[in-house]
Formats: sequence, C-alpha cells, structure tokens
Amino acid sequence: MVLHIQYHNNKFDYINCEILDQLINKRRVKRFYRPSEEKWVVIGIDPIRGNGGDHEGQERRRARYSA
Repeated sequence: MVLHIQYHNNKFDYINCEILDQLINKRRVKRFYRPSEEKWVVIGIDPIRGNGGDHEGQERRRARYSA
C-alpha cells in the first residue's frame, strides 16, 4: 500500500507503507494520511500503529506461527 506523507519541511510524498516505521523512527515524518479513517495522523499527537494499549480480557487474536 502507498501512503501520502508530509515531511517536517512541509513537502509531501508518497511512500510504500513498509518504510513508514523507519521514517517515523528517524523523525522525518510530520504526518501521514490514514485511508481507513480518512484523516491525517500527526506524529506525536495522534496514536500510531505499534503503540498498543491496555487490554483487559481474553486475547482473541490467533498466533500465525507456533514457537
């Protein structure tokens, strides 16, 4: 999937979603567009993937691979 992003210098670009985490970790991305929610996600303000949250209750996801 290709995502629309905005860098800190206010320039826009389209990137492959697989490198989004790298750009976020390098602090190069100001915000990116999340098509599923039809909104811009601002780094440092809005929740981004991978942060997770507190969950109480039974785990419902299945592991894809067993150890």
